[in-house]
Amino acid sequence: MITRLWRGWTATENADAYEQFLLTELFPQLRKIPGFRGADVLRRDGQGEVGFVTLTRFDTLDAIRAFAGEEYETPVLEPTARALLSHYDPRAEHFETSSFDA
Repeated sequence: MITRLWRGWTATENADAYEQFLLTELFPQLRKIPGFRGADVLRRDGQGEVGFVTLTRFDTLDAIRAFAGEEYETPVLEPTARALLSHYDPRAEHFETSSFDA
Protein backbone atom coordinates (compact mmCIF):
# COMPACT_ATOMS: atom_id res chain seq x y z
CA MET A 1 0.00 0.00 0.00
CA ILE A 2 1.10 3.58 -0.66
CA THR A 3 0.17 6.57 1.49
CA ARG A 4 -0.04 10.00 -0.14
CA LEU A 5 0.78 12.82 2.29
CA TRP A 6 -0.09 16.42 1.54
CA ARG A 7 -0.32 19.59 3.66
CA GLY A 8 -2.47 22.69 3.39
CA TRP A 9 -3.38 25.60 5.64
CA THR A 10 -6.54 27.66 6.06
CA ALA A 11 -7.48 30.78 7.93
CA THR A 12 -9.06 29.80 11.24
CA GLU A 13 -12.53 30.82 10.04
CA ASN A 14 -12.27 28.46 7.03
CA ALA A 15 -11.00 25.39 8.89
CA ASP A 16 -14.33 23.71 9.65
CA ALA A 17 -15.55 24.21 6.08
CA TYR A 18 -12.35 22.75 4.63
CA GLU A 19 -12.47 19.70 6.89
CA GLN A 20 -16.10 19.09 5.95
CA PHE A 21 -15.25 19.43 2.25
CA LEU A 22 -12.63 16.71 2.60
CA LEU A 23 -14.83 14.35 4.62
CA THR A 24 -18.14 14.80 2.82
CA GLU A 25 -17.15 15.64 -0.77
CA LEU A 26 -13.59 14.82 -1.82
CA PHE A 27 -12.91 11.57 0.03
CA PRO A 28 -16.29 9.99 -0.82
CA GLN A 29 -15.54 10.67 -4.52
CA LEU A 30 -12.30 8.72 -4.19
CA ARG A 31 -14.29 5.55 -3.42
CA LYS A 32 -14.91 5.32 -7.18
CA ILE A 33 -11.19 4.78 -7.86
CA PRO A 34 -10.15 1.11 -7.88
CA GLY A 35 -7.33 0.72 -5.38
CA PHE A 36 -8.38 3.55 -3.05
CA ARG A 37 -8.15 2.25 0.53
CA GLY A 38 -9.10 5.17 2.77
CA ALA A 39 -8.09 8.56 4.08
CA ASP A 40 -7.33 10.44 7.27
CA VAL A 41 -7.28 14.13 8.08
CA LEU A 42 -4.89 15.53 10.67
CA ARG A 43 -5.73 19.00 11.95
CA ARG A 44 -3.63 21.36 14.05
CA ASP A 45 -4.61 24.82 15.23
CA GLY A 46 -1.89 27.45 14.96
CA GLN A 47 -1.61 31.18 15.37
CA GLY A 48 -4.26 32.61 13.06
CA GLU A 49 -4.34 29.57 10.80
CA VAL A 50 -5.08 25.85 10.88
CA GLY A 51 -2.79 23.25 9.35
CA PHE A 52 -4.11 20.10 7.71
CA VAL A 53 -2.32 16.92 6.72
CA THR A 54 -4.25 14.60 4.43
CA LEU A 55 -3.23 10.97 4.25
CA THR A 56 -4.81 9.00 1.43
CA ARG A 57 -4.06 5.33 0.92
CA PHE A 58 -3.94 3.49 -2.40
CA ASP A 59 -2.89 0.02 -3.51
CA THR A 60 -0.54 1.22 -6.25
CA LEU A 61 0.92 4.25 -7.99
CA ASP A 62 -1.44 3.53 -10.87
CA ALA A 63 -4.38 4.03 -8.48
CA ILE A 64 -2.83 7.33 -7.37
CA ARG A 65 -2.46 8.35 -11.03
CA ALA A 66 -6.16 7.62 -11.53
CA PHE A 67 -6.79 10.28 -8.88
CA ALA A 68 -3.99 12.77 -9.53
CA GLY A 69 -2.98 12.22 -13.14
CA GLU A 70 0.42 11.42 -14.64
CA GLU A 71 2.09 14.18 -12.62
CA TYR A 72 0.87 12.44 -9.47
CA GLU A 73 3.09 14.47 -7.10
CA THR A 74 1.20 17.63 -8.09
CA PRO A 75 -1.61 18.41 -5.63
CA VAL A 76 -5.20 17.92 -6.71
CA LEU A 77 -7.01 21.14 -5.83
CA GLU A 78 -10.74 21.31 -6.37
CA PRO A 79 -12.22 24.84 -6.68
CA THR A 80 -13.71 24.57 -3.18
CA ALA A 81 -10.31 23.71 -1.73
CA ARG A 82 -8.62 26.57 -3.58
CA ALA A 83 -11.18 29.00 -2.15
CA LEU A 84 -10.62 27.80 1.43
CA LEU A 85 -6.86 27.24 1.56
CA SER A 86 -4.51 30.12 2.27
CA HIS A 87 -1.39 28.17 1.22
CA TYR A 88 -0.30 24.59 0.62
CA ASP A 89 2.60 22.32 -0.23
CA PRO A 90 3.43 22.35 -3.94
CA ARG A 91 4.07 18.60 -3.98
CA ALA A 92 2.50 15.52 -2.43
CA GLU A 93 4.77 12.88 -0.93
CA HIS A 94 4.29 9.13 -1.28
CA PHE A 95 5.34 6.43 1.17
CA GLU A 96 5.23 2.67 1.08
CA THR A 97 3.04 1.80 4.04
CA SER A 98 2.95 -0.95 6.65
CA SER A 99 0.28 -0.92 9.33
CA PHE A 100 -0.22 -2.24 12.83
CA ASP A 101 -3.68 -2.41 14.34
CA ALA A 102 -4.04 -2.54 18.12
